[in-house]
Amino acid sequence: MSAKIRKAVIPVAGLGTRFLPATKAVPKEMLTVVDRPVVQYAVDEARAAGIEHIILVTGRNKNVIEDHFDHQYELEHTLEQRGKTEPLDMLRSDMPQAGQISYTRQQQALGLGHAVWCARDMISANEPFAVLLPDMVMTGEPGCLSQMVAVHEKRGGNLVSVESCDPDDAHKYGIVSMGEKYDDGSFEITGMVEKPEPGTAPSTYFLNGRYVLDASIMDLLGRHQTGAGGEIQLTDSMLDLMESQPFFGVPFDGQTFDCGSKLGFLSANIALGLANDELGDDLRAFIKALDI
Repeated sequence: MSAKIRKAVIPVAGLGTRFLPATKAVPKEMLTVVDRPVVQYAVDEARAAGIEHIILVTGRNKNVIEDHFDHQYELEHTLEQRGKTEPLDMLRSDMPQAGQISYTRQQQALGLGHAVWCARDMISANEPFAVLLPDMVMTGEPGCLSQMVAVHEKRGGNLVSVESCDPDDAHKYGIVSMGEKYDDGSFEITGMVEKPEPGTAPSTYFLNGRYVLDASIMDLLGRHQTGAGGEIQLTDSMLDLMESQPFFGVPFDGQTFDCGSKLGFLSANIALGLANDELGDDLRAFIKALDI
């Protein structure tokens, strides 16, 4: 039986340069999709998948993220005094229990692999853990990580969530090579290539920002070998780990919005706004009235 996935690492140290000037003083992870900051969606997804301990890898000027996952006593007291029980209950239900969220700093922006490595002392040996990239806001039921956990319970190993893209766009993504396919839709991964030359992609399945990895990857990341862009890439260590451990792809049954891009962020706000019980009808009417 596979070991339970108890911990998740969420890197939130990025500078958010694509959203300047908005991110000059506000972390990109705190930009809101409808009424929740982007990072909240990743935390909610992790908790829904049974994650017990979330590790946020932060950087300078990210203290507001820590504040978001803490009590705001003045606000809560005011809501209580005014009888606003619905927003108060929502805030309290979103609040992790004491000790369920930890923070560690990535003092230098040396890549995703380095950010994950910064959490090494919070991950025990032989302990599988999840990695969620918060820029990728995912909608689906069950959530993306829950779908991966279900596969891990049956098969173990290392998992990556994947989605299929148009073959003409494969050169834009990290693409996996497919091996044996299984009845649940997952498949063995035999290789990965970052942004293959047009026409050379081994499949149309690309990595979409969710991983379940064995703790031994921390030793590989600790070599601090640089790859594309002169950064420590998570994919490079995954390829090395693949030489001794199995990797499986789990096609995500849902929709992904890349909120690290302006178009993806706007798309997420529109799609989730339309799906919102309170806002959907009015937003739909507004869009229709634009006559575009």
